[in-house]
Amino acid sequence: MGHWGWRKKQKRNKVFKKGINRFILSRCINLQKCDRCQTSFSWRAILKSFIWTYKPIHCTNCGTKHEITIRGRLSFVLCTILPAILFFNFLAPFENFVLTIGIGMLILLVGTLLTPFVVTYKGVR
Repeated sequence: MGHWGWRKKQKRNKVFKKGINRFILSRCINLQKCDRCQTSFSWRAILKSFIWTYKPIHCTNCGTKHEITIRGRLSFVLCTILPAILFFNFLAPFENFVLTIGIGMLILLVGTLLTPFVVTYKGVR
């Protein structure tokens, strides 16, 4: 009785952990999908949307227009601009100005490259 109960509990915990990991990975690593046809947007299309002042993205499969949400705009700022500003103002221990600017720009670049994975869009009809 004890042995079988332990195996059942172990299997249940394994399924639970697998479900949580799948949820985290599906939300954090996958790019946003179209609300209508579930086609994933390209990383390049999302990044171009930021460059042109939050330009809407059109689905390549069904043509649905998607606009960035307020939450998406905040996540863009939190991933890119805020870390660079905090670094420049509070965390820059370097006496060398060029090194400080270089590391700040690197932080800005990494944040910009990761932002398409966390930003959210909403389909507009």
